[in-house]
Amino acid sequence: MTVRIVFCRFLLLAAAFMPSAFGMAHPGAGIAVDRLGQVYFRDTGSGLWKIDARGGLTHPSTTLFHWLAIDQNNRFIRTQFPSGALSEILRVGVDPTVLLSSDCPIAIAQDGNLYYPSGSAGNLRMMRMTPAGATTAIATLPPTVKGEPLQYIGGLIAGSDGSLYYTEASAIKRITSQGMIGTVITLRAPARAPSIPATDQHPYLRGLAVDGRGVMYVADSGDARVLRITPRGEVTTLLETESPWAPTAVAVYGSDVWVLEFLHTTRDVRRDWLPRVRKISANGTSKIVATVDNMPGAR
Repeated sequence: MTVRIVFCRFLLLAAAFMPSAFGMAHPGAGIAVDRLGQVYFRDTGSGLWKIDARGGLTHPSTTLFHWLAIDQNNRFIRTQFPSGALSEILRVGVDPTVLLSSDCPIAIAQDGNLYYPSGSAGNLRMMRMTPAGATTAIATLPPTVKGEPLQYIGGLIAGSDGSLYYTEASAIKRITSQGMIGTVITLRAPARAPSIPATDQHPYLRGLAVDGRGVMYVADSGDARVLRITPRGEVTTLLETESPWAPTAVAVYGSDVWVLEFLHTTRDVRRDWLPRVRKISANGTSKIVATVDNMPGAR
């Protein structure tokens, strides 16, 4: 079952909240793993894909949204979302229910509530929505680490301690359960930054994940790498891809890290941006497990 509903009062179109070099659109940044080990990922050109625990591929939705979150307990299956906004959410399936977001990152925390950014560029707030549909602003997002107005956030994830983590272009920030905001880490581009089509921003952080030990993983799309960050702030490079491929999102399941990568192009054409999914096992082995261009029914 697929249900389309208008989502949140997020007043930024894709062209407004992404770096100007991306033009009018941008590749998706959504990948997540459910409790059965099934991997869901976004393809801006063909929709939602699922890799089951045996490696089988299905295509649950053709909606061309950008972000996703898994509602493991189906808490939002009957939620009436606000109307009259520019962004939308799409519910796909049951057990689990997958929430697809058109224009803003979303996350479901352990408290069972949905979180998302809302507001105009430079005046963003982090919102909390209960399954009953009640919304509350829990924090006003501060300027970037460079002191500039925050135009957008590139990724959002909930931690096991009740905190929320989000990315701006060069930093990861944390919102505590009390609504306090601090900078987890500010990252720099490598000495020899790669040339990624469609962006000249280095670094350019997008999706992120955090495991039960507090280790963070973040996709630096601008530098074609995935970084691993320990609670002590130690940064190592887990993955480097070759341009024009670059990661946009990461997910953690057990000891494995799943990475969503896109073939970046300078053309503003969604169907040019081919996604693929990589699995990095605990022993460090890395394997491409799916490429959309090779999937039946893709493109």
